[in-house]
Amino acid sequence: MDVNLLLYFLSALLVLVGVAGTVLPALPGVPLVFSGLLLAAWVANFQKVGAPMIALLAVLTLASVAVDFWATAHGAKRAGASRKAMLGAALGTLAGLPLALPGLLLGPFVGAVLGELLHQRSLQAPTVGHAAKVGVATWLGLLLGTALKLALAFTMLGLFAMAWWF
Repeated sequence: MDVNLLLYFLSALLVLVGVAGTVLPALPGVPLVFSGLLLAAWVANFQKVGAPMIALLAVLTLASVAVDFWATAHGAKRAGASRKAMLGAALGTLAGLPLALPGLLLGPFVGAVLGELLHQRSLQAPTVGHAAKVGVATWLGLLLGTALKLALAFTMLGLFAMAWWF
């Protein structure tokens, strides 16, 4: 089997896993997409996709990491979330992974609510209402971050394809 063909296959696999990773928080999605694109460019000796495009793709990758942190924190902070709520959202996301899509949707919400309730140390109605608000805002922040990361990943794929074929 041709080594280049095997490397192109590995490149495509990295890109596919990376696109999935933009939705699954346990995987570094956009950095995996970048790794796959970089590998493909390297296999082609950077003849089809050169250094300027690779540099642009690297900048977009760094932007995706920043977006990930910003969106989650922004959603949580807008609702007045505590650090425990944000930690709960992260743990809830990880706990929800085995449950596929329902777990990914409910995990961050439940984790943020529980984290906020632990922070408040109260089950009074106003506290529960605030915790629910924090949970929703954190979930919306994660959703926004995921949408932005997907947009960046597909932008990177489009730019790479244009450089490769045009």
